Amino acid sequence: MPDVHTLVNDFIIKLKKRKIEGSQATAKQTAELLRSVISSQRVPYTNQAGALIDAVKAVGEQLIAANPVELAVGNIVRRVLHIIREEDLSLTTAAMAGLNLSTVSDDEDDVDRDNYPVLSAAVVAAAARSTLRPPSLQTLLEDMPDAAAIPHTSSSGGDSEGKSKSADKSSRSRKLKHDVIEAVNELIQDIGTCHEQIAEQAVEHIHHNEVILTLGSSKTVLEFLFAAKEKKRSFRVFVAEGAPRYQGHLLAKELVARGLQTTLITDSAIFAMISRVNMVIVGAHAVMANGGVIAPVGLNMVALAAQRHAVPFVVLAGSHKLCPLYPHNPEVLLNELRSPSELLDFGEFSDCMDFRSGTGSPLLHVVNPTFDFVPPKLVSLFITDTGGHNPSYMYRLIADYYSADDLVVQRRPATGS
Repeated sequence: MPDVHTLVNDFIIKLKKRKIEGSQATAKQTAELLRSVISSQRVPYTNQAGALIDAVKAVGEQLIAANPVELAVGNIVRRVLHIIREEDLSLTTAAMAGLNLSTVSDDEDDVDRDNYPVLSAAVVAAAARSTLRPPSLQTLLEDMPDAAAIPHTSSSGGDSEGKSKSADKSSRSRKLKHDVIEAVNELIQDIGTCHEQIAEQAVEHIHHNEVILTLGSSKTVLEFLFAAKEKKRSFRVFVAEGAPRYQGHLLAKELVARGLQTTLITDSAIFAMISRVNMVIVGAHAVMANGGVIAPVGLNMVALAAQRHAVPFVVLAGSHKLCPLYPHNPEVLLNELRSPSELLDFGEFSDCMDFRSGTGSPLLHVVNPTFDFVPPKLVSLFITDTGGHNPSYMYRLIADYYSADDLVVQRRPATGS
């Protein structure tokens, strides 16, 4: 089996060459790679979570830089960092509970007890807000002097206590890694089943004799519509073709193969057909912290047409597409240009060159963006694997998945001695 360094380099090459299709596949493979990074990481006795975070950030920086437009990569890196922080806080809280129990059960008199250090509620609250800002609560517990942490005992008792403390550190180190890997496994499972979890809600939103409009191709939308049909809902789907890649053609064929009544229309016919539509249901490339949507090009036009005719505009997105950044953040790259050959054959460009100037410079320029940005005011409802949410609630939902310290994935600068 190749080492982690080789796995990271291979994945970076795939990202740079755009070899991975779809946010779900990208998110799942990113989580699996980070699981391997964590599994191979040797953690010290002290600041174990900090060591794991530094390792994940070191790899995460490279992955994000390899394909900045694929926001799912950064989302998963931040989710894993949040998992490490949460598991570290959980273990620290458990250690605190054990310390408090031992203090309560101590039969020493009040004078002797005053000689022992007590962690105040303020310290515990500060640790809960940021358990990894040095010195961390875990570090305080682990670095507490023996004389202060435990009563003086005989020499043999001290030796056994020292061995017990060393074993406890080693156990806690293994426990943290184990818990983090288990949580990442759950994340990978959630990514793999997000389509099914979203599709289960279809019957609540699609009703008999409705007309649904969508654009382009989305596996989430496909499973959502098919789940409604499986629940004996009878409806028709209008599919806009999604030029210039015409992904709508693929979706229309798949819908027909599954027995759904489907009508394929051109993108330019959307405004003419929207008055017959009961609901617009589309997928998303990413959902930003303000509720804005980065989606396949053409969807902003669909959203504007839906708003003009008071048609609900519903966005389906798995939790791995929820991004904690805002569109104006400098770390966010909202778009990229695809090849002009999707609009014109390369041979046709020879007719658009100005050879009279002697330079052969082109008279025709082709702009072929990949994505649109749909502002939150045009979105009626988000349906994720956790349920339906209004755009105004998305920032709160996103905050549950990420830590504020990880919004910018960057390793801490090395401190000089």
